[in-house]
Amino acid sequence: MSAALPHVAIYADESCLGNGKEGDNPGGAGALLEYPRADGTLVRRDLWVSDRATTNNRMALISVIASFTALHAKGRHFRVTFTSDSRYLIDGMSDWVHGWARKGWKRSGGPIENLALWWDAIRAVEGSQVEWRWVRGHDGHAQNEYVNDLAVNAARALDASDGWVESGFEAWSAGRTGAKVAPPEPFPPRFGAARALPVPPPGRP
Repeated sequence: MSAALPHVAIYADESCLGNGKEGDNPGGAGALLEYPRADGTLVRRDLWVSDRATTNNRMALISVIASFTALHAKGRHFRVTFTSDSRYLIDGMSDWVHGWARKGWKRSGGPIENLALWWDAIRAVEGSQVEWRWVRGHDGHAQNEYVNDLAVNAARALDASDGWVESGFEAWSAGRTGAKVAPPEPFPPRFGAARALPVPPPGRP
């Protein structure tokens, strides 16, 4: 059944200007969607959102919520290779949420940070299969560097794309001549779905 679902790649990153400082810190999340045409060429689309008062961790979760909400807007579902440099997000969605669910959405160290957003992220993913991939941030990975710029720009402008829009990746890439950025990562040749996410209880925590 999963083989019948179209395979897409999403690269996402988050930003919070002044993260950890007192007061309201604006943040943004950016995402790049890639999917192959029949001839093998890639179609790319961008997405970004912002928040006036947030944290890096909250925006990492919002990158999932916004990406999958837009991806599922027409009722279709996919196999998604989702790549982020946030260990908080990738470890959380691939591992932590399963332990929290077994313990009744609790953890031994105290309340779960951003529990409502974890539940929202899980619900946003529902219907698609996901491979969660971590990549080192600020290390010259082209797609990761690009979505970092989308996230930072969204935080500064406090705006949003309102769904997937035509991508500026090609122009951005052409303008990075001489910068320490590797060639774009090829579209993932294989897909390995993570285990199914637990079902959050109804309502909000």
